[in-house]
Amino acid sequence: MSHKSPFNCGKTFYANNWTGTPAHNPSGSIDWQDYGGDDINGETVRATAAGTATFNDAGSTSYGKWIEIRHSDGTRTRYAHLATMVRSAGSTLSVSQGTVIGTVGSTGGSNAPHLHYEQRTSTGAMDTSPTVDGVTVSLGQKKAITSTNGCGGNPYTPEEVCGSGYSVIDSAALTGGRTYLLYNSGNGYNCVVTLKSSNLGSASAVSAFLEPQGESRTTDSGSYDYYAGPVRRDAAGQCVKWGGSVGSSSYTSGFEHCD
Repeated sequence: MSHKSPFNCGKTFYANNWTGTPAHNPSGSIDWQDYGGDDINGETVRATAAGTATFNDAGSTSYGKWIEIRHSDGTRTRYAHLATMVRSAGSTLSVSQGTVIGTVGSTGGSNAPHLHYEQRTSTGAMDTSPTVDGVTVSLGQKKAITSTNGCGGNPYTPEEVCGSGYSVIDSAALTGGRTYLLYNSGNGYNCVVTLKSSNLGSASAVSAFLEPQGESRTTDSGSYDYYAGPVRRDAAGQCVKWGGSVGSSSYTSGFEHCD
């Protein structure tokens, strides 16, 4: 299983596999810390490899807000002391490499903002010399690692943004992105999301809208890092007009998908 850094593309932070007194618990885990003038507090945290994420909250003790991702080969990674998580404790989420899962903080038994990170074997044992972005950080080592995570495109999918039960039924290309129409057959709702393909990770103008025929239009627009939406509306048995924009490039459908 090949792991990338848990941070945005191009970000550099120290990976500190420290030893000493008091002992790091568990031994072999990485503390990701400030590098140069870049403060790690509040940084976006991404999945280092694809798998199923489980969200947990230990309150003011131990890991605090933390996430475990189980990967296809049975190995797992853990991300602890998070300030925020993209799902509530007890939830699960299928993630790709690079999917945003939370932000760096100092919850639980933490003395300062950092990301506690573990790589574990399929039996649950610690890998005490984890490799991230091709760099192995053995016990006692501290290395500056530059992330290549999320460099290949938008880390989000329209299904992730809209939520469980939604499937893409139409889409339209935009300069710098794509807008998607999804439907949930379980509850009769449509959902629209516009994903950026340029200026990823930087706030820029993007929008998404949905208009069931005979009703008002709902729009989400603003300066966003990755996407606009989700815009969800009950539209069972109704025609819908939908679309979105990235910068000056926009798409508006006619009334369609009337089933």
